Amino acid sequence: MNENTITITQRYSHLNQAEREYITLGLSHGISISMIAKCLKRHRSTIYREIERNTSQAIGRYLSYRAQVNSDARKKKSHQRERIKSEEVRNYIEEKLKEDWSPEIIAAKLSLKYPHLKTNYESIYQWIYHDRRDLIPFLVFQHKKRRNRASGRNKRAVRIPNRTMIDERPAFIQDRTEAGDWEADTAVSRQSKAAIMAAVERKSRFLVASKLDSKSAEPMKNALVDRLSVFPQHLRKSITYDNGTENAQHEETNALLNTQSFFCNPYHSWEKGSIENRIGIIRRYFPKKTDWNLISQVELDTIVLKINNRPLKCLGYLSPYEVFVALRS
Repeated sequence: MNENTITITQRYSHLNQAEREYITLGLSHGISISMIAKCLKRHRSTIYREIERNTSQAIGRYLSYRAQVNSDARKKKSHQRERIKSEEVRNYIEEKLKEDWSPEIIAAKLSLKYPHLKTNYESIYQWIYHDRRDLIPFLVFQHKKRRNRASGRNKRAVRIPNRTMIDERPAFIQDRTEAGDWEADTAVSRQSKAAIMAAVERKSRFLVASKLDSKSAEPMKNALVDRLSVFPQHLRKSITYDNGTENAQHEETNALLNTQSFFCNPYHSWEKGSIENRIGIIRRYFPKKTDWNLISQVELDTIVLKINNRPLKCLGYLSPYEVFVALRS
């Protein structure tokens, strides 16, 4: 290699990959650092720092590919905005997490109590998962990784046609003054594709559930139609869903059951709190790591029967079964 023949005419504020490869090649041919700097039209101190920073301790050599990886990582980190800048806010979040408050509650209460210290729950989650992983055990769902919200939101937004949002749902449904309004959801298994469809009648809290081979639209529709079609029309008027794509065939379900469908606002699972509660009760018998493939419909029916026969304070200590039977007449 002739040290006088290789030059790079373009100048960059930071060394690029081609320049780093030239440094590696020059060092391997015994070219001096000063000459490498001259050929690259860089100050020699820039080259000295580059070599010192990226020389492998294991083999005692400068590695251009490793230097580029390190550079890219530093560049990416420099463009990341600081999460939760205020120390006062960080201290408040940590204090309330240890009191079993959720990030949603913390963000809402913070803005009410200290208007000048506003934040949002997503920023709190990001701060916890990136900067304060020691606080993950204080979250209700202690996932090791934070899921990508944006991709899920975009998928949900485009795959369910003709949704009527819950804001347009009649007030009497919210007040539970009439029977026949249902909430539906699915419980999934990390161990297999199998899932559980669960639906609860809002006034009586009467629960029905079916095994699904997969959490997809066709099995969901078939399970709902199969379970609800046995009831008289006045006990199947509407179904409230979340925005999961398994609910994409809600219009076909409506046509078969003569029902209306309503959808919760994205990430507002509390808007169908009755079914969230019932699924939570099912999970007492079948924890989250349960493989639904190993659970028979008979076993599921046995648990649902037990749940429906348990008295509830909100029903005046009657059971959902007792209230639902009275509604059928």
